[in-house]
Amino acid sequence: MSVGTAAQEKNRAALSSVWAAVFLTGFKIIVGIASGSLGILAEAAHSGLDLVAALVTFFAVRISDRPPDQEHPFGHGKVENLSALVETLLLLITCVWIIYEAIHRLTSTEIHVDASIWAFLVMFVSIVVDYNRSRMLKRAADKHKSQALEADALHFSTDIWSSSVVIVGLAGVKLGELAPSLAFLEKADAAAALAVAGIVIVVSLRLGKRAVDALIDTAPPGLSAKIEQAVEAIPGVLECHRVRIRPSGPRSFVDIHVVMDDRMPLDEAHKLTETVEQTIKQLTPGADVMVHPEPRAESEKPLDEAE
Repeated sequence: MSVGTAAQEKNRAALSSVWAAVFLTGFKIIVGIASGSLGILAEAAHSGLDLVAALVTFFAVRISDRPPDQEHPFGHGKVENLSALVETLLLLITCVWIIYEAIHRLTSTEIHVDASIWAFLVMFVSIVVDYNRSRMLKRAADKHKSQALEADALHFSTDIWSSSVVIVGLAGVKLGELAPSLAFLEKADAAAALAVAGIVIVVSLRLGKRAVDALIDTAPPGLSAKIEQAVEAIPGVLECHRVRIRPSGPRSFVDIHVVMDDRMPLDEAHKLTETVEQTIKQLTPGADVMVHPEPRAESEKPLDEAE
């Protein structure tokens, strides 16, 4: 697949997420205000930030696909990682408001929630929309190794669970209305909002850690050892060391020093470095690989090899 086609697919996936977020945010705000449900308003705030996050993702994937230039020799892939960190901060800010308002409602006796059919309908519609777009985004993220799209997909798959929690809360309110002995369930909506906030905080921290790891060039766990093992198994490679991996958006940059016999002709050494590059790209598809060949005389081999 060409770079242009891949970029178009990522942009379409991100743009469809934006439109879905616009629809859900508006729908939830209208029904949340009409019903007085904090759970739905919390979900509306969550969807509102999802809209901001979707916009950030949309622009991030467009920028990250730009080719390297004089000021950005490693490309623009880090923009995707930065957008994931922005999403994390936005979600955590929202959770502060949700928790504050939920505690207020749990301790107040003046707030009434209308658990109408519209309140249930908006949450069921939200689940259907979030399920479809999370699957679409996850497919695109896996295909193009996009952390920004993956963050969006994780957001919306989490929304499915949080929407389900709100439905349980609304059901508790309805039961409290129908059976006076279950009146305490009228607080279930605020409790559901707290549960939504808890879910969002957990997911946000997970996303934030991954984004920070990418921004500070944390190598994927175990990948360096796999590369060393695969490269040292190539005939002609005496040893490899100084494996450095730098993730950047959907790509990785890999530097490796490879020790070869100093008697090897230059053309054979060049072919061997190409074999090393292809071996590494099989482990990290799409990687930009830099191989540094180092000569070693027979007398300089380790004792266990010389024997």
